[in-house]
Amino acid sequence: MPLPSQPNFSIKVLNKVNHWQRQLREKIRSTQHKLAKRGIELFSSDRKLLALKNRYIGRRAFIIGNGPSLRETDLSKLKNEITIASNGIFLLFDEIDFRPTFYTVEDRLVAEDRASVINTLTEMTKIFPQDLEYCLKGDRHTLYINFLRQYPKFPQFSAEFDEYVYWGGTVTYLSLQLAYYLGIREVYLVGVDHSYRPKAEADEQQGNVITSHSNDVNHFHPDYFGPGYRWHDPKVERMEQAYKQAKSFYETNGGTVYNATIGGQLEVFPRVRYEDIVGKMDG
Repeated sequence: MPLPSQPNFSIKVLNKVNHWQRQLREKIRSTQHKLAKRGIELFSSDRKLLALKNRYIGRRAFIIGNGPSLRETDLSKLKNEITIASNGIFLLFDEIDFRPTFYTVEDRLVAEDRASVINTLTEMTKIFPQDLEYCLKGDRHTLYINFLRQYPKFPQFSAEFDEYVYWGGTVTYLSLQLAYYLGIREVYLVGVDHSYRPKAEADEQQGNVITSHSNDVNHFHPDYFGPGYRWHDPKVERMEQAYKQAKSFYETNGGTVYNATIGGQLEVFPRVRYEDIVGKMDG
């Protein structure tokens, strides 16, 4: 008998899968607590993730994008702030004495192409989807999350980061969900330019995947998606959908997301000047 073709059939299946995933994680937690009472500690990633919940209530956080404007942003002023950076931010590490508090990756292409560097990063808590464990290896700095890449009624925002995290078309959306889980209700975006030039003529494209043969003009470093690296064709309108959902969620739950990016095209969040937020450097 053929499967039903109605659109709501796939939605029902996804809902059941999500329900089963939640039940499984609840059973894992229950087992973890029982073992802990007996002095046996397992599932350290889950345990460490739970320990982060509401850890930074009353603090503010800066989510750092990777747009060209990052070159104009003095990250040294964020030394004492809670910061969440992502993807190729490590390309700045040889130039400045800055390391984020948290580091996130959710894109499969970034994970595969940059694994050799990402797996060596220290001095930050790294948070990755469980389904990228095949290339992003676990260590004492790494936590894995249940990352839902497909789900009904896009976009959705998770208040239960330790249970599941929603994909939003940009790693910034993962970072916004992380910030909320940390207890932070005052979030500033920097380096989120939200503007992309089309691929160069020399670049190759198959489906939604582009292989670069030219310097990257869409990020702060020419090697970010430089020659030989793969990237997904960005869908700005889809990102905006996710950003609007994040804005609504934060505001409904007593928080605010501000855009402190220098320039750029993101107008979903209220604008503030970066210099006014971080103040002048001491001395």
